[in-house]
Amino acid sequence: QVQLVESGGGLVQAGGSLRLSCAASGRTFNNNAMGWFRQAPGKEREFVAAASRSGSSTYYADSVKGRFTISRDNAKNSVYLQMNSLKLEDTAVYYCAADGAPFRTNRNYYSDYTYDYWGQGTQVTVSS
Repeated sequence: QVQLVESGGGLVQAGGSLRLSCAASGRTFNNNAMGWFRQAPGKEREFVAAASRSGSSTYYADSVKGRFTISRDNAKNSVYLQMNSLKLEDTAVYYCAADGAPFRTNRNYYSDYTYDYWGQGTQVTVSS
């Protein structure tokens, strides 16, 4: 059974930082893209960031570019999201996702339809 388990969420003041972690079990994703999405109350789930199988290629939503950094450790079957300069509008439940298909540059990693496996989410709340 494949599981993705997020951790690291919490309450932080605006301008602060948090680091989210996602550990996968049940299969390895060394050859697959992994990403982060988020969903704020009353809004649809939106793409945040994704990384290629090696992490050498990364993708970011415009709203987080320059503030968030995605990275991965394939030895630990894990992906991370370093979030700096947090804003009130970053408040959301953050979800880790993994693509079941091997990484290819022509796949749309900005779309949640690409991903086959999802974590249960971790709450990030940014306060003023």
